[in-house]
Amino acid sequence: MEQDNQEKEVKKPLLKKIKEQAEHDVEILGTFVRLGVVVWSGFIITLNYVELPMIEKGKSGGDITFVASVFTGALATFGLNTSNNKHGNGNGKPPTDPKKKEE
Repeated sequence: MEQDNQEKEVKKPLLKKIKEQAEHDVEILGTFVRLGVVVWSGFIITLNYVELPMIEKGKSGGDITFVASVFTGALATFGLNTSNNKHGNGNGKPPTDPKKKEE
């Protein structure tokens, strides 16, 4: 009898199992969608700089600002940062302490 009670406690309700599986599937799908956006935007950015003999580009070269921002945002969702600076203030210089300037 104790064994039957333990089996009931271990078994999860069917709806809870389905919900957990659905959450897992949505997480995997979301990762693939984000990866697809990174690949697509990286491909478009690469095409802007590569000259193919069968495709003639305009003299302006095109504006890839939107695609670059999508690429940067998609990379950020994976925890990657595309900036070149070593410090987080945007100018590449170490942050200054305002209290030191007053002294």
